[in-house]
Amino acid sequence: MSEDGGIAADDLLAAMGYKAELVRSRSTLQVAFMSFVLASIPYGLATTFYYPLVGGGPANIIWGWVTVSLIILCVAISLGEITSVYPTSGGVYYQTFMITPPAYRKIASWICGWSFVVGNITITLAVNFGTTLFYVACINVFETEPGVGIWQAETYQIWLLFVAITFLCNAVSALGNKWLPWLDTFAIFWTFAGLICIVVCTLAIAKNGRHDASYVFGEFDPSNSGWPAGWSFCVGLLQAAYATSSTGMIISMCEEVHEPATQVPKAMVATIVLNLFAGLVFLIPLIFVMPDQAMLAALASGQPVPPIIANAIGSPGGTIGLLIPLMVLALFCGIGCTTAASRCIYAFSRDGAIPGSKWWRVTNEKLDVPFNAMMLSMVVQIILGLIYFGSTAAFNAFSGVGVICLTLSYACPIAASLLGGRRHIREGSFNLGVVGIVCNVIALCWSALAIPLFCMPTAIPVTAEFMNYASVVFFAFFVISTAWYFIWGKKNYQGPPTHEDAVLEARRASVVSAGK
Repeated sequence: MSEDGGIAADDLLAAMGYKAELVRSRSTLQVAFMSFVLASIPYGLATTFYYPLVGGGPANIIWGWVTVSLIILCVAISLGEITSVYPTSGGVYYQTFMITPPAYRKIASWICGWSFVVGNITITLAVNFGTTLFYVACINVFETEPGVGIWQAETYQIWLLFVAITFLCNAVSALGNKWLPWLDTFAIFWTFAGLICIVVCTLAIAKNGRHDASYVFGEFDPSNSGWPAGWSFCVGLLQAAYATSSTGMIISMCEEVHEPATQVPKAMVATIVLNLFAGLVFLIPLIFVMPDQAMLAALASGQPVPPIIANAIGSPGGTIGLLIPLMVLALFCGIGCTTAASRCIYAFSRDGAIPGSKWWRVTNEKLDVPFNAMMLSMVVQIILGLIYFGSTAAFNAFSGVGVICLTLSYACPIAASLLGGRRHIREGSFNLGVVGIVCNVIALCWSALAIPLFCMPTAIPVTAEFMNYASVVFFAFFVISTAWYFIWGKKNYQGPPTHEDAVLEARRASVVSAGK
């Protein structure tokens, strides 16, 4: 990697109004690996397998994954085009400010920035809480009697395990920052090794038999959700949307990447393509050996994957051996999301948009991380985790609000770019022309569907215990951000400290430098 590439990236960052405070330690492959770890296929699909299972079963699982992956590919292309022009840790928030007409850019970037911050925090929370529930389900493949696991975890025990996992992810992210690129690299090989073991063993042993292909690719039964068939299929898309929601989170790492204007867009798009095929390799074998759908839908844990593997292997020892790769990958994913969320908060705080910004925008020079921002994220996650004491469907709320907020934040710069004639894209190195326009439209249509869709409960009739509280959490953050805007932001918030002409001039210079 050329030294000039790093200098050009720092010059472009300076033109955007920011000082380069973080070390550019990630190569093209390493940022691609981190992007893969953020999505964490197959772990992300394992912890949310319940949603399409209840929504319709095999057809919902397979075709929902394919459909959403192709849609998110359009989102990745759309964001990649914009990121090639504005590569900064401010991500979609900064991009929205730069692209939106001056009369609306303050409020547009404020909404986008808060959505991006809340989305990063809650999706990290969802990952760590999902890991907690998944670990409990994995432990319970060992049974005291048929159908009864060895650990009937109390609510407070689950919450404490969640807190321990959250602390671990933050400790590794904060104290081991310089080794994180190598951890992401290791995670790739670990993932594929584990995936091969799961696929080969479940299909080869299949102790209780296998379904035929017509069942795997065509069976659709929405009776477990209570929703009409079409809507039930859509609600089941939460699995795929959750697993791919991290697409734009990698933008927050732009200030730690060599030549981010080219590397980050390529990483985003390549990761979606890789995830699409990796997801199919993971999901299809599980459905071939899947036991009764109604039985899995009734599981108190809400985690069907460990019982599916146990049913195929027939041995708790062999099952836990195959689950270990997913259990380790869960921690890798939590660490990656923790890292990305801290950079997002740090970037938004630089412009004073979060209460107490003077603390959250500080970087720890010894650790080379925005440590205070990381601690803020951790504390908010632990507090929100208390929702589990009131609702066992809390994971649904965390994953739902994470997807909603990230989807909204991605839609902001895409909509501003499309409505503005995509004139900024002409200066980028990732301009796909007409293909980009089509991708923009598809991405915005998906956003319009996803935001109300994932506020809906997985099944009806709805009780207080199983209500989807995503809308409540989303509304709470909306009230906080709106109140802070009128208390402080309307008078003091000016957006990123930058000038558009300077950015475009620096962008042209970086393109020339990269071509040398």
